Formats: sequence, structure tokens, C-alpha cells
Amino acid sequence: MNYTAIALSPRALLERWDAQQTAYVAHRELRFRSMLDVLRLHLTEPFHVLDLACGPGSLADRVLTAFPRARVTAVDYDPVLLRLADAVLAEHGGRATVVDSDLVRADWIEPLAGERIDAVVSSTALHWLSPSQLLRVYTALGDLLPPGAIFLNADHLRYEPGNETLGALSEQHDAEVQRESFAAGADTWDAWYELATAQPGTAPFAAERERRFADRPPQPKSPLHFHLSALSTAGFTEVGTVWQYLDDYVVFARR
Repeated sequence: MNYTAIALSPRALLERWDAQQTAYVAHRELRFRSMLDVLRLHLTEPFHVLDLACGPGSLADRVLTAFPRARVTAVDYDPVLLRLADAVLAEHGGRATVVDSDLVRADWIEPLAGERIDAVVSSTALHWLSPSQLLRVYTALGDLLPPGAIFLNADHLRYEPGNETLGALSEQHDAEVQRESFAAGADTWDAWYELATAQPGTAPFAAERERRFADRPPQPKSPLHFHLSALSTAGFTEVGTVWQYLDDYVVFARR
């Protein structure tokens, strides 16, 4: 499809993002609800949330809407998504800050120096990191967060060898959800990016995105036990899961 003539508001483009993400993540809103419930039950407003690899601000927007006295710092490295997140989260006024930082770099956390973070969240993003990169990020969080702060990561964590039946069922379910969602009109990932990069003024950000990710191949998937072990190694005192649907999890850790 040619998207060059379709101009959308940031909010409308985010809604299209949510629809295409729901095609790839079944029961995505239930996943988010579990994360918001944990924040509500564990923290007292006002609190400060760090959204890692925030994308276009989908989860950060939900946090700011659910908690009117909270503030969010949203971090990403994709210029196209950062531009959209900045526009969407501006609707919440001064409670949102968008930061351009690369989680692969050892100094990604420097813009947060001196900040008190009460919770860290992430959704469908950290699987882009290799196991060693992921451990470095968790270690940095362990150093940054005060005692009692929490971490919530929602992502597909593929089954390991020995769970072939569960793995096959998960793949079959993913294929069914995608087929039904696309038939109902949801964008594919590639189609959404074509639409996003066709928006007025986005071309320079798309070019910078190509430059930044030219040498970033897909990384080996880290299974659930790796995330839990890495968080424990990083100094988190309690680790576990708060939600699961087949191979889709919300991982929890308490500093």
C-alpha cells in the first residue's frame, strides 16, 4: 500500500501502532493491566517510572493516564519512535521526559544520574538485546534503583529445548492471532513503519534510524530462567513472574 498521502495525528498513529502490536501479542491489554496493577499495589503516588525501550510511548502513555500524579522518563534509540513518543507524551505536560539513549552502550544510564526511579517497565523490546547486553542493563539498573524499587518486563520469552510441544502450540497460536488481526485490518509491522516514515517531516529521522541500526542483527533469545537469574545476579532481592499466557510473560523483580 502507498501511504504517502495518509497524514495522521500522533495519537492516531499510536492507535495504529497498538493495533499492529496486538496482532503480534495476544491479550496485550491484559499484560498491561497486570503491570499497572503491580504499580498501583506496590507504589504510592507520586512516583517516577522509567520506561526502557519505550517505542512510541504506548506503555508510558498508559502509566501516565492511570496515575495522574506519576511521571515517566521514556528511553529509546529509534529516532522515528522517539519523535512519535515525544509528541504523544507531550499531551501529559511536564510529567513525561523522552530521552534518546542506546541500551547497548555502557553509558546509556548517564542521563538518569541523580534521578530517583521507583519502577522500571518495558514491553516487547528487551529481546533485541543479546544475553550479555541484557545482563549489563540489569546490572546498571541494580546500581541505579533504591531498595524497594521494582522492575517489570513484558515480552515473549520462548520455550527452551525440552518444551517442544509448548513451543509449537505458542507458534501456532501466534500465527492464528496474526492471521485474524491482519484480516480485520491491522497493519503488519512493515506496513506500520512505512506509514510512520511517510508522515510529513519524518524522512530525516527515518534516515538516521537506518544509520543507527545498520549493524544490529537479531540477537539470540534469552529464555525466562536467564532473565530471572540475571536479575538476581544484578542485585534484585526477589524475582518471579506476575503474568503468563503461553510464552508471553511479565517478569517481576524487586530491588
